[in-house]
Amino acid sequence: MNPKIESFLEWQKSVHWSRVFGMGFFLVVLVSLCQMFFSISHYLQNEHQTQIKHVSIMGKPEHTSERQILKAIKQADLSRFFDLDVNQVQDLVIALPWVETASVRKQWPNTLKVFVVEHVPVAIWNDDLLLNSDGIVFQAPQATITKKLPSLFGPQGSETEALNTFQEFSELLYINNFELTSLALSERFAWQFWLANGINLNLGRKDKLKRVQKFIDMYPYMLKRKDAEVDSVDLRYDTGLAVSWKAADLQDLQQKNYKQKSKA
Repeated sequence: MNPKIESFLEWQKSVHWSRVFGMGFFLVVLVSLCQMFFSISHYLQNEHQTQIKHVSIMGKPEHTSERQILKAIKQADLSRFFDLDVNQVQDLVIALPWVETASVRKQWPNTLKVFVVEHVPVAIWNDDLLLNSDGIVFQAPQATITKKLPSLFGPQGSETEALNTFQEFSELLYINNFELTSLALSERFAWQFWLANGINLNLGRKDKLKRVQKFIDMYPYMLKRKDAEVDSVDLRYDTGLAVSWKAADLQDLQQKNYKQKSKA
């Protein structure tokens, strides 16, 4: 046999064909992946395909319109899906006066989803600010508020204490047929309450609960005076109280006298 043929047959026997075919398959897969990568890269570089085309607003905000939210979002660069910074969009939405929190996420291929949570106003703070249900101060237009809110006053940092005090004593007074509409905490930490019937309660710095209960217990006796109405009650005394009176409304006084005569 020809020596060259014999040498070729010996070489063929020594070759691991499984490895050769395996290496060939690997190279084919590698080339295919490279082609796929470059195709996807080319696709993503197309600005028209990757820009934000749809914005979905969720959360049912009451005081912030969809137009206001979209206007805020459009301050960000929406031209490229992957380059869009959702944290920037979130900050832009939260900067709106009524928005407390917002979450933003991208949805492939061209949608931005924004979930908005607004402040829930529970009181007016120092005339021009608002308090939410967590005792957090925020500033927002009050024109969209439909319900009447209590007015709370106090130094900076006392917002939560003022709100908690209002909620506590509002319930106590309500079950005794009084409506607490306003309160104030002074710089010296003295409390004053205002009721819907116009009466001002001066409570001082301590024993608020005890002093309010004293007013509730003594109020029926104050009503016995027919020619004047209670204007304010100073409850800072340990053993008593001081009542300031105002002239009774003539029409109310006549109505009371008429009712008494009718009963007689």
